[in-house]
Amino acid sequence: MIILGKDPTGKKVVVVYAITGRSPSSQARKLVKEGEAIWAKPIDENILKTGQVELLVYPAVYLSRGVVVSNGKHTSDIIEKMGESPNPAAVLQSALRTWDYEPDAPIFTPRISGCVLSHEKAALSVIRRGEDNSSMREIFEFSLVAGQGKMVTTYEGENRDPVKSFSGEPLSLEIREKTGQGMAKAVYDALGPAGEKPDFRVAVACVCFSSLQKEDFEVSIINRCERKAHD
Repeated sequence: MIILGKDPTGKKVVVVYAITGRSPSSQARKLVKEGEAIWAKPIDENILKTGQVELLVYPAVYLSRGVVVSNGKHTSDIIEKMGESPNPAAVLQSALRTWDYEPDAPIFTPRISGCVLSHEKAALSVIRRGEDNSSMREIFEFSLVAGQGKMVTTYEGENRDPVKSFSGEPLSLEIREKTGQGMAKAVYDALGPAGEKPDFRVAVACVCFSSLQKEDFEVSIINRCERKAHD
């Protein structure tokens, strides 16, 4: 999932990226900050190779001149287009025109993306499979408002095979936390299973900033593989 919004004071932009996974290969990952990027990386190479590696390892969040976030390697194409326009929706449209949904039949995971280039507005994108197998590309631009966020996910509804792709407009939610650490924990806890259901959580990263000029990025990451003893 991707969440873009502002903290309750309106002073900080909030960007959240969360990974869940049902397969062992998807679960065998963590989020790691390296330089200007937060990467989805393996914690077990052998288990990871049982899945589609090219869909599982990628730069999930990029921090410089703005924030770019996505669930795949299309992050790199969005980064390349950042200087072309101050409009986040235009950047996503230009960067994603040749991308399709993921080739992971029978699920066909949507590619989701987000872009923030100022303190005032942001954009989210979803590329999902249509009924005729075409790629349905949707981009949503919106103002960033204190204490509010917009969210897109890859899937929605009950856990079933195949899972249903996210559709419709981004979901609105309230942001109550004032710190990146608090927001990361709130999302991680919210993704926890009910009762005896399986725990699909993999990782959550939250980035907060008050100024893109100063690049004062506050980064908080929670990896389930590092917290299993406490869950």
